[in-house]
Amino acid sequence: MSGVPLIRTIRSNLAPIRHDGDYVLYWMIAFRRTRWNFALDRAIEWARELKKPLLVMEALGCDYPWASERLHRFVMDGMAEKARALRDASVFYFPYLEMRRGEGHGLLEKLGEGACVIVTDDFPCFFLPRMVRSAAVGLRARLEAVDSNGLMPLGATPEAFSTAHAFRRFLQKNLPTHLADFPNANPLRGLVLPRLRALPPEITQRWPVATVPRLDGTATLNSLPIDHVVGAAVMKGGEDMARVTLRRFLSEHLEKYAEDRNQPDEDCSSGLSPYLHFGQIASHEVFSELMKREEWSERKLALRVSGSREGWWGVAKPAEAFLDQFVTWRELGFNFAHHRSDYDRYESLPEWAQRTLAKHARDQREHTYTAEEFAQARTHDPIWNAAQRQLLREGRMHNYLRMLWGKKILEWTHAPIEAAEIMIELNNRYAVDGRDPNSYSGIFWCLGRYDRPWGPERPVFGTLRYMSSANTTRKPGLKNYLQKYGG
Repeated sequence: MSGVPLIRTIRSNLAPIRHDGDYVLYWMIAFRRTRWNFALDRAIEWARELKKPLLVMEALGCDYPWASERLHRFVMDGMAEKARALRDASVFYFPYLEMRRGEGHGLLEKLGEGACVIVTDDFPCFFLPRMVRSAAVGLRARLEAVDSNGLMPLGATPEAFSTAHAFRRFLQKNLPTHLADFPNANPLRGLVLPRLRALPPEITQRWPVATVPRLDGTATLNSLPIDHVVGAAVMKGGEDMARVTLRRFLSEHLEKYAEDRNQPDEDCSSGLSPYLHFGQIASHEVFSELMKREEWSERKLALRVSGSREGWWGVAKPAEAFLDQFVTWRELGFNFAHHRSDYDRYESLPEWAQRTLAKHARDQREHTYTAEEFAQARTHDPIWNAAQRQLLREGRMHNYLRMLWGKKILEWTHAPIEAAEIMIELNNRYAVDGRDPNSYSGIFWCLGRYDRPWGPERPVFGTLRYMSSANTTRKPGLKNYLQKYGG
């Protein structure tokens, strides 16, 4: 057995395969999708080999950090969609929604008692790695964590890369080896497995299956012990909407991506980040659809490994620009989180950045604001306020303005560590795609991660790359954005 590359599979405990178990359990925690999913593929492989039913359990607790209507609604959209789609499937889908804090405790262990083997998702960020390590200790059956995060397996990278250029060179040299290993586009189509007709009553009575009406219902969302100040975002969650978003980007926005991605009025970003974060679409599917459009084959790859941002893929300029963001920069963040447990801490910054920030930590600030003033977009700067209002209203922020947003928080707080804490709090609380390796890449890039010293040395910033609202104002493509979010 092994269609799934072994480099993507980690054995998380020393428990045995229990051949007398009733089913194979897929504990879906990060890759919340039924297609293009190495973890689901691995669970299916085990079910076939052991000739057992496959139970897919997707749970949503209410005690995770920054739990809110915004995040819950997005995940629940996807759970309701799967509950409808898998009603007659050959796998048993068990969506569980915790209604009170702590009610879900013990569910995994109880399901694990009937499992031959358990497969879960290897996501290198937020509380998930800690949760998997903790769960592994108490499970009686073998637990495997499978990496379905990106095109480059996390286990194939030797270290955390310090610059995008170095990581890009590594990708150009090593990624072609892995481009032949893709997950199954639709693993449940035509799948024949023994059927699990029902779960034992002692399980469903204590942990009832979340029905579609409950998952879809506003009343359910309102009753949960989560943050109700942060309301649901305008975007709908789920695999179907993720594919609609992908198709819209490829047909309507890709051609302008290289030229206009930094123009707020154009808003030609892909819009895929929330769906990628919650695993409702796979990087492999995005890559496959893009390259199908470009009529690409591996023969078009440039032979020379240069680390250049353009020209290596052998596709049109807009697609090259998108691939550098989608593959190089996105997977650079996953690489860092995989190799560095301090990926979310100020101390992870490069030494030069920490030195220059320490040197200028006591510099006079013209303006300073509290965390609450930042959260409510109450600064003197209309551009910054507009970016924060977009985050508050929609759960997203234009990518270019996100950089200015972070730089100004550094400039308007009393200390750089405080600035990092405020950026993390605002981003993780309000952004649908927060709490992700790329969230921390963006936040800590504002403080020097993946960057180099820049002259001249300035107050507060030292030799960090500087950005100003005045320069941003002179850029074209901001008028409509300011009208929309300006007050």
